[in-house]
Amino acid sequence: MKLLKEFRWSIGFMLIALYLAWAWAGLEGLAAAAILMVLEISLSFDNAVVNAKILQKMEPIWQQRFLTWGMLIAVFGMRVLFPLVIVALIAGLSMWDVAQMALYDSETYAHHLESSHVQVAAFGGIFLLMVFLGFIFDDEKEAHWLGKGEAWLSKMGQLESLEIIFALGLLLLSVSFLPTEQQAGALISGIAGVITFVLLESINKLMEDNMETGIDVVGTAARTGLASFLYLEVLDASFSFDGVIGAFAITKDVVIIMLGLGIGALFVRSITISLVNHGVLNEYRYLDHGAHYAIGALATIMFISMHTEVPELITGLIGIIFISAGMWSSIRWNKQAAVAAE
Repeated sequence: MKLLKEFRWSIGFMLIALYLAWAWAGLEGLAAAAILMVLEISLSFDNAVVNAKILQKMEPIWQQRFLTWGMLIAVFGMRVLFPLVIVALIAGLSMWDVAQMALYDSETYAHHLESSHVQVAAFGGIFLLMVFLGFIFDDEKEAHWLGKGEAWLSKMGQLESLEIIFALGLLLLSVSFLPTEQQAGALISGIAGVITFVLLESINKLMEDNMETGIDVVGTAARTGLASFLYLEVLDASFSFDGVIGAFAITKDVVIIMLGLGIGALFVRSITISLVNHGVLNEYRYLDHGAHYAIGALATIMFISMHTEVPELITGLIGIIFISAGMWSSIRWNKQAAVAAE
């Protein structure tokens, strides 16, 4: 019953959205929306796990805002408005003209959107890579999934700004293999990704330090919640926007894309809340590791996609494999711990 309550908004929105997809484009539109929904959920489950780790530290009011405000941003902001802004900048058109293009000339709209893939992949890839490296180089991390090798990397995190050095080095290497006319745009986008990550992390840490010292606890708690909320939204954007571009391989109808990906986005948020409510991350100690390694793999795939096309199936399978491996390792560890306690 509790699980049904946690997913009631997702189920309700799914029924309405699928009906709208059918009303807009018939059975073909309904099928495409359903496929996009499944793809979004499968590709973003690792995102849900990482989100849950951050969300469980937030106040209940910000958890609720993540599900409500965050949903509006995820569906209408990242999956509708932001792609329109990108195409408007690329094509030099007004937002109204781009919206008309999206509805009535979807082939041209998709072409413009796909032409921005390198910049999007550079920003999203570097941001996700920073998330992964921040986890790997965390010298306060106690559990090490991959044993001594991971423990050594964790100790390396004592070196100041190591993840920034590593990420910028990989960005420069990747950009050097791009055609000359694409290098500047990719480099600027990648550096913007680093700046965004560092800025959000710094604000969040500042707020947490203020709370620990007792400075304006109420006001700081609110600002900390806002900083974490913004971090989660940028993380979602890094996951989702590349998926918006990939969705055009299934359908060119932007309304169907919005409905299908919107359903998936809300289910991912409901899964995140459910993971927090049921304490899943505490029960399965390596699930978080699996999710972060999946994010590292996704970041790598986004860098590769700057040079060659990578099928969505591979992206989805890699995430599922890492999450499943983390879950299996956690169950195995729990059994060994239970035997040792007897």
